[in-house]
Order: sequence, then C-alpha cells, then structure tokens
Amino acid sequence: MLKLNLQVPGIPNYMLTTMLKAKLHRARVTHSELEYEGSCAIDGHLLEVSGIREYEQIEIYNASNGERFTTYAIRAEDGSGIVSVNGAAAHKANPGDIVIICAYVGLNPQELASFKPKLVYLDEHNHITHTRNTIPVQVA
Repeated sequence: MLKLNLQVPGIPNYMLTTMLKAKLHRARVTHSELEYEGSCAIDGHLLEVSGIREYEQIEIYNASNGERFTTYAIRAEDGSGIVSVNGAAAHKANPGDIVIICAYVGLNPQELASFKPKLVYLDEHNHITHTRNTIPVQVA
C-alpha cells in the first residue's frame, strides 16, 4: 500500500490552521429575543445540512448593519426557518436583518489536504437554495 507523506516542511503536525467549517449565507433574522438565554436559535434542518452542531461556537456577520459577534448555536424547530438572535447579542441584530453565520474548525496539515467546507445558501425565507464546498474566485 502506498503511503503519502503529507508532512508540510517546517510546519509541525500538531499545528492547527483555523478554517471555515460551515456557513449559512444570507440568513434572515426572524427573532431578536433580549430576555432569552444568550445564543442563536437556528432551524434544526439548517444545522444538520450545514454540519453546525448544537452548542457550537459561531460567528455572526450582520450584512444589514455591519455588526460582527460570537455566540453559540442552539436548535430551533426543524423546518421552521427560525434564526433567532438571543440575549445580549439581540442588540446586534433585528428581525429582517441579513446575516452570515459561520463555524470554524482547527485542522492539522494532513487534514487540510482533503478538507472542504459546507456552504449553505438561503433565500429570504431561510429555505436552502443550494449548497457548495467552494467559493468562486473573485475577479476584478
């Protein structure tokens, strides 16, 4: 059996590179609940498709107002389309805002060789329009 050496010269195997693991692109905030325990409730089906786990740390980038913040995902009802920003983060997003929700993962050099993120694109009702594992090259 042929064994590939994926060691990167000068980079120890234990060093991790932080990579985009999953993205829910252009989700619409459906609720903003200041008095709810802090988190972001996300439709369970969207969690499953994206690979974002319940209680996983997520970053939220609000395209409507420029806010960027960290919280964690909790599960909302499957198929509900819910994206609810809760607790203190509710000050950073309002219903109707367009957000990008990302999760990241640390990978060693061997894992990097075959890694692809899960990119999930949503419509204005938080229904999946398509998925990809690459972002098109930006051109001038």
